[in-house]
Amino acid sequence: MHFSLHGLIRGQEMELGRDPDTGGQCLYVLELVKALSRHPDVRRVTLVTRRVSDPKVSTDYAKPHEDLGHGAEIRRIDGGPKLYRRKEVLWRHLDAMIDNTLAWLRRERRMPDLIHAHYGDAGYVGRQVAAVLGCPFVFTGHSLGRVKRMKLMESGMDGAEIEKRYNLNVRIESEEMSLDAASFVVTSTHQEIEEQYAMYDQYAADRMRVIPPGVDLSRFDGEGDAEVVASVAAKLERFLLDPQKPAVLAIARADERKNLAGLVRAFGGNEWLRENANLVIVGGNRKLIEDLAPGPRKVWMELLRLIDDCDLRGNVAIPKTHGAAEVAGFFRWAAERGGVFVNPAFTEPFGLTLLEASAAGLPLVATHDGGPRDILANCENGVLVDPFDPVAIGKAIEGILSEPTHQAALAAQGAKAVREFYGWSSHVNRYLREMRKVLPMMNLPVVPVVERVGLAECERWIVMDLPSALEGESEEMMGRLRGVFEDGTIELGIATGMSYERAMGMIERLGMPLPSFVVSRLGARIDYPRPGAVARDEVWQRQISVNWRREEVVKVLEGLHGLELQPEAEQDALKVSFYRDDRSGPRRLEVQRKLREAGIAAKVLVTAGRYLDVVPVRSGKDVALRYLMHKWGMDASSILYFATLGSDAAVMRGRMLAVVAGNSDPQLEILTERVRLRYSEQTGLAGLFEGIEAYGFLEGKKPPGPDDTLSSDHETVSVEELLP
Repeated sequence: MHFSLHGLIRGQEMELGRDPDTGGQCLYVLELVKALSRHPDVRRVTLVTRRVSDPKVSTDYAKPHEDLGHGAEIRRIDGGPKLYRRKEVLWRHLDAMIDNTLAWLRRERRMPDLIHAHYGDAGYVGRQVAAVLGCPFVFTGHSLGRVKRMKLMESGMDGAEIEKRYNLNVRIESEEMSLDAASFVVTSTHQEIEEQYAMYDQYAADRMRVIPPGVDLSRFDGEGDAEVVASVAAKLERFLLDPQKPAVLAIARADERKNLAGLVRAFGGNEWLRENANLVIVGGNRKLIEDLAPGPRKVWMELLRLIDDCDLRGNVAIPKTHGAAEVAGFFRWAAERGGVFVNPAFTEPFGLTLLEASAAGLPLVATHDGGPRDILANCENGVLVDPFDPVAIGKAIEGILSEPTHQAALAAQGAKAVREFYGWSSHVNRYLREMRKVLPMMNLPVVPVVERVGLAECERWIVMDLPSALEGESEEMMGRLRGVFEDGTIELGIATGMSYERAMGMIERLGMPLPSFVVSRLGARIDYPRPGAVARDEVWQRQISVNWRREEVVKVLEGLHGLELQPEAEQDALKVSFYRDDRSGPRRLEVQRKLREAGIAAKVLVTAGRYLDVVPVRSGKDVALRYLMHKWGMDASSILYFATLGSDAAVMRGRMLAVVAGNSDPQLEILTERVRLRYSEQTGLAGLFEGIEAYGFLEGKKPPGPDDTLSSDHETVSVEELLP
């Protein structure tokens, strides 16, 4: 199962270059899924993306299912607003994607063998789905937040404006947590590892796998579709005085980082190129420049100014629109004229267009940044250049085009080598070899460990912690609580940081109903109590124990100023607990970073500022509850969670109904209120009943649905809110 959430993905006629979210990643993931499905060892491949129902985009993106053939499919899952939104403002809605994906898998009665997430947002969803299901998790960042922030800062953009626009803090932390959880990381190039992933705290060279993307080479076989060939020729040749001159071709979206303006300067400043070649820039689709987003509009205004300043009319083609099928046609048209393909980008993580150009028979002139270094090292069909030096770019292009014999030799060499190194069959074979190394011998069964008729058949759950304030509740209020569970339609669940023994002692002392399950020690254990007996969930225990290194956690943190190990009674084989000095103790992210720098994958939780716990990366109250929902077939919307403590924050972001008591930890105030999150005015159990009544929970009232108005185009999210 692959997750690629943002942008617009469909099986045919991809809208590449429509905006920054519809770049090469969308095509790469789609073609990888199709290629995997054709391998005889793969029975099924599912690509999960976000369902979009928006009059501004095609109805294709609203279809829940799209069959790609050979056992491959696209599944579009609801998550947050129905409208098409840029990826930076979707973070608050990703937990709904987790819950809805798990609900779909339950209905399908299917379990993926492996989950592979693409980009930081999909990493947030994919790693948590994998944690619930107990299957291996693989991550590909594609482009990374730390690198983007560095580039934006270098361009002179203000740090506060960067964060407001791009939500990079939460993206970077999500990338770190995805690296924590990953069995291995798929990268495109060695430079990507050395200069990008190496910037991360949880960088681990032994888990990095360089598997260059493939390219659909069949599009470049033969002479091409006659209608497409004619359409491409008509779109380009109307611009040119002599269309038979060698073509200098660039295909990239209108983004300043793609440096298309630098290419125009290079061409316009080289006398030989002006006399002997044509420049062709395919920069995405546009109708009116004034209708473009600010970034593309700025790029096109500069390009038009440069074309005029350099007096290039008749020597440059800038088609306004094209279909997906015509992209291969542009490459073919340029190759037939003995041309060259240029990628002058300031930064290029991989460079899929370089592979397509090579397959079509075009030599390359490419930026010396990122993926092009590996591509040209393998294909030996061009020249690397400094993207900040337009004179050098112009001379490199001239050096190839001015010697037709040399141009033809490079073209033939590239067409041969790209099929050897970058065919999808080669990529898939290497991918599956790595996958087999992390697949368990057999999947862990997700089945009940003990017969519990109530959990399997009840209509709703109320889940809560056991805050000390419960000791002061009146007998009247405790009686009211007991009454909620008398008819058996609603079951009680407990999720606490206490040990199971302490939790059950408190439940008995307060005369609370016997819970159907107890998640104890912040997710380290799940137990199903019965009168006079208890059954532990052994599947959960095995699932979260993978790669847990308790002794190393203690060794790294034991002497840290402001932390003190709690007594042995508060410890667990799957939890390390500290007292934290609220004034001088390290912040959660500082502790998380220290563990990552030591190569330890774990989750750090802080409650009430005074208690700091470290648990396995696949543990936590939130993951444990989703595991229980999945196991017992309970929909998230049928659960009400009563939150009082800081460790409850992670539970409250999905599709469950949440009620926050009026006297809860201040830590819970960071969560943005939304339709399924209610802050009660009353304290203690009175606050719980205030929420129960507001939701109509006892009557089984339909829960509120997502609200499109909650996602604006400038929605800043803090790390503390999304990853507390």
